[in-house]
Amino acid sequence: MKNITILEAGLILRIVLGITMLSAVADRFGVWGAPGSNAVAWGNWENFVIYTQTLNSFANRATAEVLAGVATFFEVLLSLLLLFGFKTRLAALGTTILMFFFAFAMSVSVSVKAPLDYSVWTSCAAALLLANIGKTSYAVDNRI
Repeated sequence: MKNITILEAGLILRIVLGITMLSAVADRFGVWGAPGSNAVAWGNWENFVIYTQTLNSFANRATAEVLAGVATFFEVLLSLLLLFGFKTRLAALGTTILMFFFAFAMSVSVSVKAPLDYSVWTSCAAALLLANIGKTSYAVDNRI
């Protein structure tokens, strides 16, 4: 059996992190099903904004809407950068920071168990590892 290289491991991390974040975005737009469906966390934008407000108890409805939009924007942007392998180190650091803030907010506002159940800390650590790997296989970064 062939050993996997660091470059290949980085490729896997890029793909998994990118797809994981895009899946969460898809959920908040109802792609995975309606609210209350099996394995659906939010099911629509409204429920995601309510959850954002739960994580940010200081936020009123309008602020929660902005925070939800900003989080979604960065999740999509970072996911695409990771999937294409463009500015990988920067995208991985951004993902680390985003996941850290999600995990911290979930720990404080919901429970310490919540980010563990959704593997947010694991994603944070994986993104930090990817940032330190830097160069990966099949990346746009390798062509520039």
